[in-house]
Amino acid sequence: MVHEMKDAGKASPLFEGWEETLIWSCLQGVMGKIYADDPDHPTAVMAVIGDFTFFAGKPDTELASFKPGWCKGNFRILVPQDRAWEDRILEIYGEKAKITSRYAIKKEPDIFDREKLKRIVSLLPEGYELSMIDEYLYHMCRSQSWSADLVSQFPDYETYQKLGIGAVVCKDRVVVSGASSYSRYLGGIEIEIDTREDYRRKSLASVCAARLILECLKRNLYPSWDAQNPGSVALAEKLGYHYSHTYTAIEIYDLQ
Repeated sequence: MVHEMKDAGKASPLFEGWEETLIWSCLQGVMGKIYADDPDHPTAVMAVIGDFTFFAGKPDTELASFKPGWCKGNFRILVPQDRAWEDRILEIYGEKAKITSRYAIKKEPDIFDREKLKRIVSLLPEGYELSMIDEYLYHMCRSQSWSADLVSQFPDYETYQKLGIGAVVCKDRVVVSGASSYSRYLGGIEIEIDTREDYRRKSLASVCAARLILECLKRNLYPSWDAQNPGSVALAEKLGYHYSHTYTAIEIYDLQ
């Protein structure tokens, strides 16, 4: 049986050493939820937040196949702690599963060159407008499929205003690129970057990300970065981050 953990701290030992802010959000009770095979003495646990689920402990079939009712959509990204979890997930989902690589970025609070970031912000092309996300821009991001993930983990603007932070570039009063908090944990945020397809390769994502990082530093928040692809790694390194390691994730499609 799968149990939602009311005391998420009891799952902490099973996630020990995993430097993933999405897990920290769940363990700290800021966002997301922790599920386990036993609520008091767990041996298998999962952290669920947004599109992501992280598995730790002893592989458990019931837990690996569990999708909480509040998780919308038919797509998930499952991240196994080890090869045993990976094998169990693939066994359960079969053809619905696609193994992918993601790229962890080092968490180094003191590496950012503020002057360099300001120079990147100054490269905003003429005719574009850079703004921090307010209520109007929050709703505009939610209204477009390509930009929804910039704010989608915050159910309303009040929650975003309290926990979220983001910067967007607009062209003719329409959002075309953005960098925002996919999630929030006690010490910082996990960054989400998106640019509308017809506005890519104009350095707009760099401008948004640099502006967001500067704002995070001002607020004593750490802007954590996890890369989906090599292009995201390159952008992170341009902004001052350093690559850490590649890890396995399993994308699950056509979930019921």
